[in-house]
Amino acid sequence: MASHPVQYQAPLFRRLAARPEIDIHVAYCGLQGAEAAHDPEFETTVKWDVPVLSGYPWSHIANKGSGRLSFLGLYNPGLWKFIRTGNYDAVISFVGYVRATFWIAYFAAKKSKAAFLFGTDATTLASRNGRTWKRTLKKFLWPRLFRLADQIIVPSTGSQNLMHSLGLPRDRITLTPYTVDNDWWIEQSQRIDRSAVRASWGATEENTVVLFCAKLQPWKRPLDLVRAFAKAAVPGAFLVIAGDGPQRAELEREARDLGLAERVRILGFVNLSRLPGLYKASDLFVLPSEYDPCPLVVPEAMLSGLPVILSDAVLGRLSMINPEISGYTYPCGNAHRLANILRTVLNDPALLNSLKDGVSRQMESWRSSDLLDASVLAIEKAIQRVREFEGRDT
Repeated sequence: MASHPVQYQAPLFRRLAARPEIDIHVAYCGLQGAEAAHDPEFETTVKWDVPVLSGYPWSHIANKGSGRLSFLGLYNPGLWKFIRTGNYDAVISFVGYVRATFWIAYFAAKKSKAAFLFGTDATTLASRNGRTWKRTLKKFLWPRLFRLADQIIVPSTGSQNLMHSLGLPRDRITLTPYTVDNDWWIEQSQRIDRSAVRASWGATEENTVVLFCAKLQPWKRPLDLVRAFAKAAVPGAFLVIAGDGPQRAELEREARDLGLAERVRILGFVNLSRLPGLYKASDLFVLPSEYDPCPLVVPEAMLSGLPVILSDAVLGRLSMINPEISGYTYPCGNAHRLANILRTVLNDPALLNSLKDGVSRQMESWRSSDLLDASVLAIEKAIQRVREFEGRDT
C-alpha cells in the first residue's frame, strides 16, 4: 500500500513482481505523480516523465479524504474490502500511521490474519521543528506503535538502532536499505553528452561545476551552499541548482547580491529523465540539509560518478559515503567549513579525480538486489510470525 506512485518505489515494485516467490499487488491511495498534480513542497505541478505504473499489477483505491496533510487527508475506505477479499498473506504499508488509511489497512490485515509490515526512516526521536513534547510523546508511543508490526522495516542502521533502543527485539527489525535502480542510472549516465549539457549553462570542460538537486525548502538549506560558494571564490567554478520551492526567489536575490549571477544557474524543477544529464555534466554534488534521513539523490549522484559533500545532519551519511575517499561531511550550517572544502576540492584537479575514482570503487558494492532480498526476508519473517501465533492460538 502506497500513498501515490513514487519514482523511487516503482523500480522496487517491478523487481519484486519479477521474483518467483512473490505475487505482488500495489494499492495506490492516489495517483499524483503519475498524473499531473500540484506538489506543495516543489510549489509547482509535477508529473513524472518516466513510467511509474508499468511492470507490476496495481489498483487505485479512491481517497475520500480532504487531500490535506492531516489524519483525514488520506482516507481510503475501499482498502477494507480490497484487503479483506484479496486473500493476502502480507500487507506492507508505505503510508504513515498519522493517516486514517494506515489504520484501515492495519485492522483489515488483522481481521484477515495477514501479516502487517511497516517502519520508519527516523534515526532519532527529536522533532524536526524542535518541539520537545513530540520527543516525549514518541518515547512513550513508539514502542507500543511499532509492536503492532509483524516485522518492522527500516532503511538504515541508525533507524535499526533507534527501534532497538525503544525495546523492540532485533529479530523483529529488518534492514531494507533505500536504493535506486542502479542499472537505469548507470545506463542513462553513459548516454549523456556532458559537453552539450555544460554548454547550456555557459560552462566548458575547463570549468568546475557544483550541483545541488532538491526541493528549495528551508530544511534543505540551499542558501548555505550559495553563501559557501561565494566564500570559496574558486575561479571558473559554476553552481547549478536544480529544484523549485518557496526559497527560489530568495536564492536568486542572494546570488545577485553576492555578485554570483553569472556563475549560478537556478534551473527550477527538473524531471527525472533529465536528471542523469545534470549529474553527468557536474563535478561535485552538495547536500547541506538540516534534516534528511536517507536522501536518494545521493546514490543517484554517485552512480553518475559524482563525489558528494553532505552536512552531518544527513542521517544516512555514514552508510552513503567514505569520508575523504568518495566525499566529505561538514557541520550543518557551517558555511565557512563548507567553503573550505569546496575551495580545497575544486582547486585541486588531482584530488577531485581521486574522489571520483573513490566513488566508482564504492558503487561497485552497491546492489539493488540487496534491497529485494531484504524485503523478501522481511515478508517471510512476518508471515511466519503470524502463522506461528495462529498455531498457538488454535
